Amino acid sequence: MSAGNPRGAGTAGDAQVPAQAGAPAAGALLTARDLAVFFPVGTQLMARMRHTERLLRAVDGVDLEVRRGEALALVGESGSGKSTLALALAGLRPPDRGEIRYDGRVLPGRRSRDDRRRIQMVFQDPYSSLNPRLTVGGMLGELLRVHHVVPRDEVRSFSAELLRLVGLDEGALSAYPRQFSGGQRQRVAIARALALRPEVLVADEPVSALDVSVQATILNLLRDLRGELGLTLLLISHNLAVVRHLCDRVAVMYLGRIVEVAPTEQLFRDPRHPYTRGLLAAIPRLTEQAGETGPPAMAGDPPSPLAIPAGCRFRTRCPMAQPRCEQEDPALTARPADPGHLAACHFAFTPASASASAAPEQA
Repeated sequence: MSAGNPRGAGTAGDAQVPAQAGAPAAGALLTARDLAVFFPVGTQLMARMRHTERLLRAVDGVDLEVRRGEALALVGESGSGKSTLALALAGLRPPDRGEIRYDGRVLPGRRSRDDRRRIQMVFQDPYSSLNPRLTVGGMLGELLRVHHVVPRDEVRSFSAELLRLVGLDEGALSAYPRQFSGGQRQRVAIARALALRPEVLVADEPVSALDVSVQATILNLLRDLRGELGLTLLLISHNLAVVRHLCDRVAVMYLGRIVEVAPTEQLFRDPRHPYTRGLLAAIPRLTEQAGETGPPAMAGDPPSPLAIPAGCRFRTRCPMAQPRCEQEDPALTARPADPGHLAACHFAFTPASASASAAPEQA
């Protein structure tokens, strides 16, 4: 293995992809089918006394595919299950139902070391995701030695190469996390994720804990790394402007389930699920005059994941809800003649929905 290339050399998985977005390689690399992650609420004693177990359905029947070489955004309100889904895909939280496939192969609940290396995660808060007792060199060196990424005599040079890749100099190896700014810490966190030469990088709100002035630099770094290393990127974000700048496709998540998937520009131009339209309508626009107020983008708050509504889970907030929505849970289906645009709504691709789908132009 070469210490000068964090993805190694000479393997099929190391093929380079163009840096520009918009042309992901064909074929699904990471796939979830009917994926569910539940959290029990209360003690086992109370569950036995009630003769039932209360479950918080954080992820509840997710179907999703991440294509090789693309940048896919996962968006939705807080509490929609995005981070839990990311943990399950990265192998940090075993699913309670469904399956995860990597390159066509089903990943077991207990993943091998090689499987864990292929999917790495960058967490939201760089202040808490780094060990304050280890230097940067200590953190990276520990990973490289335990996973036998490079020979021991190349650990330091490979660690320095990782830091250069994320825009830090070799002197940072001897520093502790507390000595860095927020943006620099996130660069260290990205370097740590790249240390194991992953093929998929899962970034969970990687800039939300940072100052606005440094967010763009981290986003540009992720974009450049994707092009330089041939990474597949799954980006979780609340910021739809970030998504539009960085990602090829967008998956919209609501109350534990994917409700719409489409290419980025198509989703912004022609959203088909009423929840997606609500998210886009909630984006602040510079063209609004001072004092102007309109109706809320969406009515009410999301239901509790402990009591998911029957039928369509968005019907309690949906302006298009019909009696059918209370009785039938809509499947995630493709738009006629456009298999790349999917939505989980009974009326997503009807003429009535088309007239309501025009999203306002964003500033």
